[in-house]
Amino acid sequence: MEDSKEKKLIEEDLYKPVHDFFEKQGYTVRAEVDHCDVTAIKDEILLIVELKKNLTVGLLSQAVNRQKAADIVYMAIPKPQKMKANSKWKDICYLIKRLELGLIFVNFKGNEAFVEVAIEAKSFDFAKSKSMAKRKRNHIIKEMQGRNKDLNVGGSKGKKLVTSYRENSIFIACCLNKFGPMSPKKLREIGTDCKKTVSILYKNYYGWFEKKSRGVYEINDEGKKNLEVYEELANYYYEKLDK
Repeated sequence: MEDSKEKKLIEEDLYKPVHDFFEKQGYTVRAEVDHCDVTAIKDEILLIVELKKNLTVGLLSQAVNRQKAADIVYMAIPKPQKMKANSKWKDICYLIKRLELGLIFVNFKGNEAFVEVAIEAKSFDFAKSKSMAKRKRNHIIKEMQGRNKDLNVGGSKGKKLVTSYRENSIFIACCLNKFGPMSPKKLREIGTDCKKTVSILYKNYYGWFEKKSRGVYEINDEGKKNLEVYEELANYYYEKLDK
């Protein structure tokens, strides 16, 4: 085999390394059986490998379709020259595992090729996955419950989002604008978030508040300006305070 830098790889170049890899594991390997790139049998276990130059949605779809007939399905692609272990790659790996597929990298170096199993094809543990993501799930539910109005637009990018934290900050700003300087205790009695009120005032992340005296805060001009920016939400809280 020529140096991969001198020869443009084609799917056929992936076959022999994959063939030899599974043959060494005791499989009987055959190519192009019923439109499957690689088929292998051992102890009545049918394994299928689809060969492609890139990992694509089409390859994922094809591999999932092979699961109708095979016990184990792998996808084999040339190993990317630059591997970035970022969040996007982690999401792709999670999807492959969720689909109960396997991923093989074929690494070409000079006249040799090495097979690397990046992801084993095995049953996906849904219970374990949900358990590990419990914190994320609880955060999503808590964030939804902390929002009283739906002021964001799904799919938007580069815009300031109205989070539950921002909502709480706006509620506190409305209270201070309506009733004047107050302590965190008084604000909590009115109905602001018990756990977040002190933190919001102390950290002053948005720069809306100022300390008037010990334990007493007031809204500044920047805070009043933002009550106009988030007028719809501010009016919601003003009506709540009036009631």
